[in-house]
Amino acid sequence: MARVLFINGGSEGHINPTIGVVQELVSRGEEVVYFSIEAFRERLEKTGASVRTFDDQKFIKAFISGGRDYLLQRINGLLLTADIVIPSVLEQIKDEHFDYVIHDSMFGCGRLIAQMLKLPAINSCTSFAQTKVSVDAMLEQFSETVPIEIGKPVIDKFQSLTEMVKEKYDAEILSPYEVFCNPAPLTIVYTTREFQPYGEAFDQTYKFVGPSITPRLTQDNFDYTAAMNGKKPIYISLGTVFNQAIDFYKLCLEALGDTDHTIVMSVGNRTHIADLGEIPKNFIVKNYVPQTDILQCAKLFITHGGMNSVHEGLYYGVPLLVIPQSADQPVIAGQVASLGAGLTLQMQSLTANQLRDPVDHVLSHSSYQIAVSNIRESLQKSGGYHQAVDEIFEFKKAAGINK
Repeated sequence: MARVLFINGGSEGHINPTIGVVQELVSRGEEVVYFSIEAFRERLEKTGASVRTFDDQKFIKAFISGGRDYLLQRINGLLLTADIVIPSVLEQIKDEHFDYVIHDSMFGCGRLIAQMLKLPAINSCTSFAQTKVSVDAMLEQFSETVPIEIGKPVIDKFQSLTEMVKEKYDAEILSPYEVFCNPAPLTIVYTTREFQPYGEAFDQTYKFVGPSITPRLTQDNFDYTAAMNGKKPIYISLGTVFNQAIDFYKLCLEALGDTDHTIVMSVGNRTHIADLGEIPKNFIVKNYVPQTDILQCAKLFITHGGMNSVHEGLYYGVPLLVIPQSADQPVIAGQVASLGAGLTLQMQSLTANQLRDPVDHVLSHSSYQIAVSNIRESLQKSGGYHQAVDEIFEFKKAAGINK
């Protein structure tokens, strides 16, 4: 039995794909110590892992203090979290032995800790993978287009932060790419090479295992099957982060209310359903919805385009209308549209007609369902968390970790 140090951030999109991986590692005899934030303790403890935490408020404050306008500012923010995460982790694992580290692809303190402990490292990539060439191109554009009085302080800050990390933690950072993508001898990517943009650009150290889907905690006992009266629903959700969108929810009620469609809409725990006004009879509106359960019987998914949500929709063969909000969602939306699995809409200036017409279009053209069916087959055959752990054990064997 090997001891695994798993270091992650504090976001649903980065935690959820690892749940099945950790469960599978534990079932195969590994002992997993998992660092995240307190909000995910219960969910992670159910995997069989030992859960330890760092201060999420200090972490977020440090990350945001780097700036939000440019990629290099976000990279600086990631470096600023080092003084929050590294001392906390090292103090809590003092005098303990570990055989290897699994770290998130964005929250790079895990990679730095692996360097410090001189342990083999595995990268857990919950978004699309990126090459050094693509990241360098984005940073070059920053240098060429941003005025020097704005850009130079950001670049200087990166240099000073990397020097601080080297001096304080004896961990070397050679490029912004290393902070943003955290390359490792093995990278587990939770999609297929076919769905990954430019999938052919990645060598065999990148293992595309497909979506890692496990049942989520059900927080209510509502009988959705009975409420849907045997109809396949349209499911609407903006995920767990960008879901404070009361005007959008009202727009959905206007566009699709009193139609022949049954609509299940999840509005998140920070939206008061009473604020939406009168709910049409064909709508089921909840703060929380068991997403994977609904998707198994849905005919269309209107989503923000988060990696987990898109994969879950495609995995269960559901065409998508993607309304990207932020982060990597526009890229994911573009990939969905390019593969013919759905359409992309823009939240800004969206009207009821501009929502209703694409709904009717996707549902009335079989090409979308055919495209989704092809993607579904590849996703379901990819192996998910079982394949991820197979790859981890192959890596252990090659690295001489024989426990």
